[in-house]
Amino acid sequence: MDDLKYWLWLDAVFGNNGRIWEIMNFFESASEAYYELSFNPDAIELSQKEIHNMRAYNLRNITSLIDECHKKGADIISYSSEKYPKQLRYISNPPAIIYYKGNIDCISSEKIVTSVGTRKASDYSLYVVRNICHELAENGVIIASGFAKGIDIASHLESVKANMPTICVMGCGVDTNYPSDNFKYRDMILDSGGVFISEFPMGTKAFGGNFPKRNRILSAVGQVSVVFQASMASGSLITANFAAEQGREVFCMPPPDIFSADYSGNIYLLRNGALPFYCADDISAYLDIEISAHSDKSESISETYENNYISCKKTEKSEIINVSIPENLEDDERYLQICHKIKEILSENPLHVDVISQKLNLNPTELMTALTELEIVGQIRSLPGKMFEIKR
Repeated sequence: MDDLKYWLWLDAVFGNNGRIWEIMNFFESASEAYYELSFNPDAIELSQKEIHNMRAYNLRNITSLIDECHKKGADIISYSSEKYPKQLRYISNPPAIIYYKGNIDCISSEKIVTSVGTRKASDYSLYVVRNICHELAENGVIIASGFAKGIDIASHLESVKANMPTICVMGCGVDTNYPSDNFKYRDMILDSGGVFISEFPMGTKAFGGNFPKRNRILSAVGQVSVVFQASMASGSLITANFAAEQGREVFCMPPPDIFSADYSGNIYLLRNGALPFYCADDISAYLDIEISAHSDKSESISETYENNYISCKKTEKSEIINVSIPENLEDDERYLQICHKIKEILSENPLHVDVISQKLNLNPTELMTALTELEIVGQIRSLPGKMFEIKR
């Protein structure tokens, strides 16, 4: 039986730092732990903070917490729930409580790939993410990531484009608007059958210390972890380390520049046993999936990158008209202007992504985010060789 309210009480009293499992070593169930500790708090040596928490929380508080969660369109499962993801059940310090919004059943798939990387991704890394994650999603793989800027959101959006669920593992409450730039994608992800999950209670803010902790969940959800771009300071290395400890295979993108500090984490992982990948097949083969052939994917990533580089170099400077978008606009207003300008400059001819970037003076993350959403809603289409055109 799922004794949710007792698990929530334990989580409120002891937190999600592993202490709860020390306590549960003495009891058969969460309900037993609640009643024994409530009526005999001296049964186990407790800290002053834990004693204070026991006095502060009662089952009425917990019932209110559950009601508030439901009012916000979210739900909760505990470790003893039948819906609890089996991938998490046997990891070190599994989350006793999971808050979620969306289709929790998609986590039961045996074809999940965890995709991670930097928030400040290069244009090349975003291009690789778009191709690899889209091919995997088109062939039935569910992508899990952390809903951050850069690599994470690009991974999620490729799943949405392929009409596949995607799993967003949060370092804050599932109702928290973080990061604010990505919040507008939530409905798309939910509509495609995706889910947002977190071990942190509703309303929890995005504290820095939450993210390394949530990475053990992110790595465990997938049968495989894939690192696209990481420096030595990247949290992606933490995820990769957790994945290795949990017995998951770790794949890593070969860096396009071996001297760049932006890819120093990639080099570190490859030197320490991560598997390099050069196409979606390298990853899917580990999941026993055969990627179906696509005519628009015939070029290898390295060949396409070389062709794109040459194409960009051939663009005459006289063809590039800088269209400045003010930096001081509110996020939503600036984003709408970016989308409008993209459609405007594509109205006559297809353009290479680098030309669009130069015309609008945009960083790669802003540009690829806008291009992806415009493609999802059917206003533009991507062409081979990083070209985009208006969808008429």
